Amino acid sequence: MNTQPVNIFSSQFFVRLEAALIKLVCIFALSFCASIQIAVADVYPSKPIRLVLGYAPGGVADITARLVAQKMSETLGQQVIVDNRPSAGGIVAGEVVATAEPDGYTLLHMNYGNAVSAAIFKKLPYDIRTDFEPISAMGFFDIVVTVDGGSDIKTIQDFIAKARANPYKYNVGTVSVGSGQHMAATLFKSMLNLPIEIIPYKSTSALFMGLQSKDVAVAFEVISPSLPLIKATSIRAISVSSSKRSPNLPDVPTLSEAGVKGYSVLAWNGVAAPAKTPKKIIDQLNKAINQALKSPEVRAKFRDLGIEPRGGSPEDFKLILNNEIVKWNKLVDDLQMEKQ
Repeated sequence: MNTQPVNIFSSQFFVRLEAALIKLVCIFALSFCASIQIAVADVYPSKPIRLVLGYAPGGVADITARLVAQKMSETLGQQVIVDNRPSAGGIVAGEVVATAEPDGYTLLHMNYGNAVSAAIFKKLPYDIRTDFEPISAMGFFDIVVTVDGGSDIKTIQDFIAKARANPYKYNVGTVSVGSGQHMAATLFKSMLNLPIEIIPYKSTSALFMGLQSKDVAVAFEVISPSLPLIKATSIRAISVSSSKRSPNLPDVPTLSEAGVKGYSVLAWNGVAAPAKTPKKIIDQLNKAINQALKSPEVRAKFRDLGIEPRGGSPEDFKLILNNEIVKWNKLVDDLQMEKQ
């Protein structure tokens, strides 16, 4: 058998040797990174965890986030710290988390406003679908349609009739343009083709002042800040946004029941991590959140605020997020709304 001797001094030999060494180094590096990732996941958490929240301290989002964070801390053995980064649409908070290391130590308090932002903004510093790993939902809550306590509007049909009879006289108030509440009111207007304006206010307190001064006839606002004024009879609830009645307002019909057939908007919040966070960490955090939501203290406080405590799997939360993005994108496209 003829064999050709290998010339170890040839250039071809050194090229092949270099290629083989590079391949070995790459394999070693990948193996090393994988082992480090596994090791990190095995000892997680070894330091405090930051939950970034796109709202100011003291609000309902802040209160509920801190309740869950406290219980998560007890389960995980490390402090979960709420980091408030208020901004329109939670964009600043989202960017902080999207660009963080995917190691489970920087999390995002996500809500239905994030899905709305994906529909109404031309460009965001992140992609809500691909730059985050959903961990778990936390709570679901209604948007309440209210009138001033002394208003002669008793039902949503009263408002619809007045709006049709007096175009652009009976208007709707919400908080800021592009908020979930603003989009819920926009959906209401579009489903009925009502001749009304949707008036945005800078804050909930300003919105309710506008309602009570009759600058707007009705207001769309989430249930938590509405409940105290409803109980005090300063304002009156005439409808709720979801497909079923609120336990906090059992005598108040849904918009669909009241004649806006098929209308359903349910506000929600939850927690997400940066994309590529190891699944073992995602599952560990999911378990901690769901355990927190079983706490009698958390459940009682959530329900006082009109929030249904409900977690679920990461896959459940991802489906909710994707469905919401599709829903609000469709509304923006159907109405040919100009993106911000």
